[in-house]
Amino acid sequence: MATIIFYQKPGCATNARQINALTAAGHHVIAKDILKEPWRTDELRSFFGHTPVVSWFNPSAPRVRSGEVNPGAIDAAGALALMLGDPLLIRRPLIDADGARCAGFDRELAMSLLGRIAQDDLVGCSREGTVMACSSE
Repeated sequence: MATIIFYQKPGCATNARQINALTAAGHHVIAKDILKEPWRTDELRSFFGHTPVVSWFNPSAPRVRSGEVNPGAIDAAGALALMLGDPLLIRRPLIDADGARCAGFDRELAMSLLGRIAQDDLVGCSREGTVMACSSE
């Protein structure tokens, strides 16, 4: 089984269910606060792989929901700069499973850790029903 570093927003009910599912699948999960992590540009970028910049953003982030930040109008460098300044903008969870990384919970890496397809209660914001995207790179 894998050792998984799981960057979450403490108090997020969906992240708690995801951690429980990974633990139940036999993995060792090390949960970290995504908001308190001292992110570097290259480190954060490594979670997004080849996914489109718009998919790097948490669609439930207050600044995205209000329209202050338009993920579809931002390039990679701009997105990373915004996220370093406001980690609520980062799509979560960020997952590092023995060096394989992704952002979100509904893609190949996260699902392969569970050995199945995600259940509805394991993806998206519990409050909004939004779907999280992820890259397996």
